[in-house]
Amino acid sequence: MRVAALIAGLLFCFSVILDAFQTIILPRRPVGRFRITRFFYIATWMPWAAFARHTRNPKLREQIYSMYGPGSLLFLLIVWALFLVAGFALIFFGLSTPFADSMADTSALARLRTDLYVSGTTLFTLGLGDVLPRSLAARALIVIESGTGLGFVALVIGYVPVLYTSFSRREVSVALLDARAGSPPTSTELLRRHAFPGGQEALVVLLVEWERWSAEILESHISYPILCYYRSQHDNQSWLSAMTAILDSCALLISVVPGVASRQAQLTFAMSRHALVDLGHVFHLEKCEADWRARGGPDRLPPENFNRVCELMEEAGLRLCGDPDAPARLTALRALYEGHAQALADYLGMTLPRWVPEPLAKDQWKMVEAVRSQAASVFKASDIVVSDQSAAFRLEAEEHR
Repeated sequence: MRVAALIAGLLFCFSVILDAFQTIILPRRPVGRFRITRFFYIATWMPWAAFARHTRNPKLREQIYSMYGPGSLLFLLIVWALFLVAGFALIFFGLSTPFADSMADTSALARLRTDLYVSGTTLFTLGLGDVLPRSLAARALIVIESGTGLGFVALVIGYVPVLYTSFSRREVSVALLDARAGSPPTSTELLRRHAFPGGQEALVVLLVEWERWSAEILESHISYPILCYYRSQHDNQSWLSAMTAILDSCALLISVVPGVASRQAQLTFAMSRHALVDLGHVFHLEKCEADWRARGGPDRLPPENFNRVCELMEEAGLRLCGDPDAPARLTALRALYEGHAQALADYLGMTLPRWVPEPLAKDQWKMVEAVRSQAASVFKASDIVVSDQSAAFRLEAEEHR
């Protein structure tokens, strides 16, 4: 039994150290199916998501979803600490409990309690000194465990700021998309709001920013998948809906809307799709994506909605290619990413954006646009008056000459 306890303790400690190294330090996708972090999220996310889905109040449901990301981080750290305490305690037990404890008797259960107590106080560097080691091996293990505890605390202190820095960088671009594409964002609204003189150039700048944003998402969320569970501060925003709206916009620019932004749209589309596909691999959603394709998932853009999209863009003054093959090209592009986006949306409990924007009673951008339109009409009238006055002045000057 002591040999089994010794082996189990070594296995526990090694598993925690390797898992923490892959999760926190290693700057790439964690590998291996038998990892503590993976089992932890499988065991906790499914029941949490099921509970949230059965909540009828939308705001409360989103609040429940938003609590999981930060909460799971704290519970994961607790799980790691418990595994380390149990692992070192089993090692001590395998070494026949080499401690002098006035409160312990000779029973195996009492000795195991002593081992757990010593392991817990050592890992958290309490150093009470009421239980003394009686062998060199026990002293060495106590030094090793106390060093492990200090390293564990240091990793936690460094890990949390990295996560929240990456989260903040992600959410800044998502928030900026509110004025550019509506809330929730849609590709049609994004292109409509750039239908002004010089709008194509502004759209190129925006797509360049989102190409870089997608690359940052690829690097940060592959290394720290827990960030995918962190929700945006507003219920009608999410990083997944923003990325999908950008992909929709790029697909329209490539297949339907000609212009100078189409080249940059190809680059942004490739980068965003790369990030989307790789994130699906992190959560092992390949089967979900294949099932979605096999059962013919819901069509986000049926033919009548495609016609409506074209009408809205034409009303805004955008020039469309008019090619009858344009819908087929758009469908081919959508097939490259929609299945992956839908699999992630189903897994994370998020919704994908619509193609046709919903009529909103309160849209801050539309309110500002209306005020600007009134001001523009006044400016135009003022320009006419100034122009008439200038012409009259020139006419009077000529008469004097």
